[in-house]
Amino acid sequence: MNQLWERESTITELKNELGKETGWDKHIVITMLSRMEKKGAVAHRDGGRAKIFYPLVTREEVSMQETRGFLQKVYRGSLGMMVNAMVEDQALSEEEIQELYGILEQAGKSRAKRSEARDERGYGNRLR
Repeated sequence: MNQLWERESTITELKNELGKETGWDKHIVITMLSRMEKKGAVAHRDGGRAKIFYPLVTREEVSMQETRGFLQKVYRGSLGMMVNAMVEDQALSEEEIQELYGILEQAGKSRAKRSEARDERGYGNRLR
């Protein structure tokens, strides 16, 4: 995907680039692209003599999906457990601690805005 996020590519271009890093041959690249196409991650268009492949998902979308999957598999969905494990495993700098505070503060503000919007639409009152 990294190669396709950088630029649209043909099978040969992908094989040449990925072959350097992974040793993959053309058949492995074709299989990988076929599976990714079936999953809706990539698509192709005719480019004359060769198909040109391009991504249908962004790097951010994939990153978020992979992070959610990792969190669910390893920490049973508990963000707190994951953060605790990361913090215990390494000493955080003051800058990193402040960054975490900022992230949590922003999350609190976002949650409050969503809650206010639900209340304005009357959703919160139905449950009371």
